Parts: sequence; C-alpha cells; structure tokens
Amino acid sequence: MGYIKGEEREQTILLPESIDDYVHEDNPVRIIDAFVEQLDVLELAFERSTSPTFGRPPYNPKVLLKLYLYGYLNRVRSSRRLEQEAARNLEVIWLLQKLKPDYKTIADFRKNNKLALKKVFRQFVRLCDEWGLYGKELVAIDGTKMRACNSKKNNYSAKKLERHIRYIDEKIETYMKELETTDNAETQERKLSVQEVQQRIQELRNRKQTYQAYQETIDKKGCSEVSTTDPDARLMSNNNNTVDVGYNVQTTVDAKHKLVADFKVTTQANDLGELANMALRAQVVLEKKELEVVADKGYYKVDDLKTCVKNHITPYVAKQTYSNGTGDKEFYPDKFHYDAEENIYRCPRGIELYFAKKRTSKEKGVIGYEYRNYAACSSCPVKERCTRSAKGRSIFRHIDQDFLDTINLKTEKNKDKYRLRQMIIEHVFGTIKRGWGAYYFLTKRKRSVTGELSLSFLSYNLRRVISILGTKEVLAKLTARKSPALA
Repeated sequence: MGYIKGEEREQTILLPESIDDYVHEDNPVRIIDAFVEQLDVLELAFERSTSPTFGRPPYNPKVLLKLYLYGYLNRVRSSRRLEQEAARNLEVIWLLQKLKPDYKTIADFRKNNKLALKKVFRQFVRLCDEWGLYGKELVAIDGTKMRACNSKKNNYSAKKLERHIRYIDEKIETYMKELETTDNAETQERKLSVQEVQQRIQELRNRKQTYQAYQETIDKKGCSEVSTTDPDARLMSNNNNTVDVGYNVQTTVDAKHKLVADFKVTTQANDLGELANMALRAQVVLEKKELEVVADKGYYKVDDLKTCVKNHITPYVAKQTYSNGTGDKEFYPDKFHYDAEENIYRCPRGIELYFAKKRTSKEKGVIGYEYRNYAACSSCPVKERCTRSAKGRSIFRHIDQDFLDTINLKTEKNKDKYRLRQMIIEHVFGTIKRGWGAYYFLTKRKRSVTGELSLSFLSYNLRRVISILGTKEVLAKLTARKSPALA
C-alpha cells in the first residue's frame, strides 16, 4: 500500500501573499501582539522607548518584549535560541514582522529592563482584574527555591573560608620544608624544581588573599556567606533535602482561577516572617480590604498573624508541631492540655504541671511562661518516653497563646479552605519549574532575576487566561479596549 508521501523539495509552490496568512486568526500569538501593542513603553520606562534623532535606529522595545513573551510561553528562554526562532519560526517571523535581532540585543533587553518588566506584569494583573478573573476572596501564599547562576563551589561561608585558609597555610608550610630539604641536599632527586615550588607557594598566597578579602566582606556586611558569581544569591535547603545556591521566591496566587497576583524575590532561606508582608501587598494589588489567606506552617509567626488580623486579613496557617526530644508523639507539647481557670497544664497521664517562671528575651521582655512539676516527673514510669531531661518535663506557654489558639481553631474549622492551598499555588510552581523547565535563573543579581520572574509569571498568567476565556474572546477584549495604554 505504501506510505504517505511528502512534496518534492524542488517543486515550485506559491506561498501565501502576505505574512499574515502564515498565522491563523485564533492563534495565541495574536494575543501577545495585541497585548504588547497596547502598552505605553514610555510610561513603563523601557530603555530606548523613544527613537534617537541620529545614528542607527534601535529595535522598538515592543518587538523584543513580544519575542520574550513568545519564548517563555514556548519554553525558550535563552537569547541565542530566541535569535534562532526569529529566523526560522513562522509564528515569530509574523510576530516580529520579519525582524531578526541578534542574541546580544535580545539578552541586553532583559538585562536592562528589569523594572519595566515587573511593571508589565502588574499591568496584566490589572487587566485580568478588570475582566473579573480574580476572586479577591481567598489567596494562597507560598515560597519556592530557584537555583541562581552561582555554583555551590563559588559560595563561601565563614567556616568554609577558615577551612580553606587553614589548608593553604598547611600546604605552604609543606612546600617551605621541601625548599629547606632541597637546600640541604642538592644532589637529592626531587619531583619539583625550586622555581616550581616557589611558584606554587605564590599561587597559594594569592588564593589566601582572595579568601581573606571574602572574610572582610562577610565581616563588613554582617552576613553569613558570600557568593562570588551572583553576590545576592544565598545557600538554601530544598524540599528534597539538598542544598543549592539560589533565591526564595514568595508568591501570592488567587484561588478563583489560580492566577498569580504578586511575587517577591528574597534571599531569606525560609518563609518565616513573610506572611504579613505578602498578605498586605495582596490587599493593595487586589484592592480588597478584607481577605482570607492560606499558608503552610513555615509562615506560622505570631507577629505576622497579629498584623494580618489587625488589617482585616483572616489567616489560615498550619501550626508548628514541636517534638519532645524523644520522638514519642504521645508526649508532644500539643498533647498537654491547659486549664485556664487553675492556670495549670495536665500531661497525657494526668499529672499537673504548675507555673514556675516567666521567660524573657532582651528584645521583647516577657515572651512566655514555663510550667513544670519535677517532683511528679521523677517517679513517673513513662518519663523516658516523655523527656530526655534528667530533671523532668517542662512546658512553655507563649504570652500570646490565647490568640494563637484562636487562630488554630479557625484553621481547624476551615480545613476545606486550607486544603485548597496546594491545589492553588503548587499548580503555578509545577507549571513553571517542571512543565516549562524554568527552575533556575539565567541572569545574576536580585533585581535581574526579578525581571526574569516577571516574564515567567506574566507568561503563566497569559496561558491561564487563554485557557479560561479562549483565544477569540481574549482577542476580542483586547481589541475592544479604547485606551492605547493599559493604565
């Protein structure tokens, strides 16, 4: 029967008469074109947003923004690969009107317009809000680690530097002894010449000076480490129990359509202390005074929770689970019940623990209270299961524990909302990091990676909007806009 046959390569054919014929009317690439054309690049402060009066004219920022949006939507982030797409991809040829910028121009655009790219992301968020795509009732907040353009080898902590310097000193001492031995026994067969040994000693001394300069940087800035390729990046642990040099990306996602509302790049290794900040930002972005927020236990901090409640934000945050040191869950702190009337705690075996003392800190003063009953613990048959302390068990009660109990109870009563957390926000991280392969950054420094993320989250939101409304409806909405700028 044979196979399906293609056209002969030498056969003369009639191509479409215009570039527009290459792209179908409902092709998503038309949405990129329509959206970018409505932006006011001058207002957004793009570099070269005005054409110079002399010299070679530059590329319009809209051209390069279109190219990047197309690339990020189609898993192409490299400037060299985008250069190739501009020459061979019919959709890109249509989008750029046959313009072919070189990779250096493409790369410089992303590097030089980091703040403008964040503004474009915000413009699209406002556009989605205008179309009613944000529910503005429940948002999820979470952080994800993304690898920086800096290897672990080029990241130095104070201890690592001390170790390297100690090794160099030992190595120099070994070489110096070798030189002394060589002087005393000229005829002795040796592996290295005197000049080679001296050269290696000098190399080690130069390296030591470099490490000492890193130590001075750590001491001056009061930081715990220094990264030499990307100075802003920090060593962080990942969910798979590995460590890498990167950034912690805080993200706020609306529950209605899983659209990203806001994001922030931090160099903090954990999420503690970010809840209130991100929740208050969400209020501003979504222009909503009352808001519900879900977050995992990494955000459980009393000061943040109090700030949220004070500002009409209802937090549903999983409480921290603390161990007792032995690993026996029957005797974890949450198994000890507090009696407010008698001001005592009762352990799982019924023993009463009494108020013993206040706990204080230099910064905050009284932070809580300690309860214990060492006399009863000494004769308890399950003491070894309960605590590793020879004296006995003690329980700490936070000064704001009544408030925390109220938050915990609300979270427990709204389990259905809290369970939505993973479905809301992990969808975003899974799409961008696993689906699109954008789990690492291509640029350096915090502001630059923020520009990169602006393109990633803008592309994600764009893809979601197309899935929700469809290409034709999105195009119709963009075309119907009267204003030339998305202000």
